[in-house]
Amino acid sequence: MRNAKKISFLLVLMVLVISCVTMKDNNTISGKIESIEFGKDGYTAKVKTEKNEIYYAIISIVNMGGPENYKKLKEGDEVSLKGDIWKTNTEKHIKVKEIISVK
Repeated sequence: MRNAKKISFLLVLMVLVISCVTMKDNNTISGKIESIEFGKDGYTAKVKTEKNEIYYAIISIVNMGGPENYKKLKEGDEVSLKGDIWKTNTEKHIKVKEIISVK
């Protein structure tokens, strides 16, 4: 009985770890920057996609891999961004790891 509990616990733990790892997909979004809020080491850009979805893109020097990859975008720019996407109850966010294009 004791071994069955240990095995069950390990299986549940493995499922949780695997599900957390697979949730961090690298995804891409494209859209137009509507507004920008500057922070300590970067900024958050509000991006509206063609499907009228709003994403809050967190763009920082650290997340971009250093100052050589960091770019300051501006309102009105058409962008494609790649990074980790997550959703809260009311908002969609992307932690940008790469700025693919800016127009």
